[in-house]
Amino acid sequence: MDPLVSAAQASGVTTLTLDSPANRNALSAALVGELRAALAAAGKDPAVRAVVLTHTGNTFCAGADLKSPCDPEDFVALMREVVELPKPVVARVTGHVRAGGLGLLGSCDIAVAGPGATFAFTETHLGLAPAVISVPLLCRLDPRAAARYFLTAEPFGPAEAARIGLLTLSADADEAADEAADAPATDSGEIPASPANPVDLALAPVLDGLRKASPQGLAETKKLVTAGVRAAFDRDAARLTALSAALFASDEAREGITARFERRSPSWVS
Repeated sequence: MDPLVSAAQASGVTTLTLDSPANRNALSAALVGELRAALAAAGKDPAVRAVVLTHTGNTFCAGADLKSPCDPEDFVALMREVVELPKPVVARVTGHVRAGGLGLLGSCDIAVAGPGATFAFTETHLGLAPAVISVPLLCRLDPRAAARYFLTAEPFGPAEAARIGLLTLSADADEAADEAADAPATDSGEIPASPANPVDLALAPVLDGLRKASPQGLAETKKLVTAGVRAAFDRDAARLTALSAALFASDEAREGITARFERRSPSWVS
């Protein structure tokens, strides 16, 4: 079977690519297991200064694989490993992020998304709650915005995601085009080609800064900036993991998930 997570290293940065576009990079047991193993390998590699987490297809991560879900404890372990990795983890998003995928995104230290990205906490429409993903996210999000989007499942774009604290940067396509047009000509007189994606332009100075940092400096600084998230895992993870398992096993969630597969409204929608 082809791997669901691919790894590549260049100039001190390991890029981990979620590569299961057939199910929109959903959090299956297999994908979560592969990603945990790849993160562990990157964390132990002394040549790696940072990890970039990205994706193939038009979806970064669709959340739980409803046909083959991973165990909630394994997903919590994955999010915690992202937070506790001694290397910064940078999310590079060029597509959609839903439900549990937002927990993975929120666990990353830095997150950049392009103009084609959209975000939604869809759990309440399935008879569920954003339980375990709230552990990293409530430490980062504006409280009023969290209440709105957790409850309503409304989709929103990258500018709003940056405003509420979900993203570090919202990459602007027009700004990328302007920077490319303003770039100095090469020795041959040609204008340099535009970057393949505005996200990569936005990420360039971020990764440059991380490459110049010392391993000790990065590891200890990451501990400082993730202290609140790590404390939230210690305090809340076990309780919310149990809640998540109970909700997935409930009659209401079964109805919501079945309705999603049957492309109909669930019974509670009049």
